[in-house]
Amino acid sequence: MTAEAARHRLASAFWTAVWWFDSVLGGQDYQRYVAHLRRNHPHCEIPAEREYWRSRHAAADRNPANRCC
Repeated sequence: MTAEAARHRLASAFWTAVWWFDSVLGGQDYQRYVAHLRRNHPHCEIPAEREYWRSRHAAADRNPANRCC
């Protein structure tokens, strides 16, 4: 394997790990929610990302049974 191929493989593994951690931690949740609204509820207003996270955290505070700690 050449040095160039090794660098490409390492970079690919790094970005795959970044994508995975981002997905696990909820980094893509707002984008998925917006896509869901546009696809299934086109008449609904799309909230700003700040409002989305505010309501999501408020819902988690109201229902703490769904958290680990």
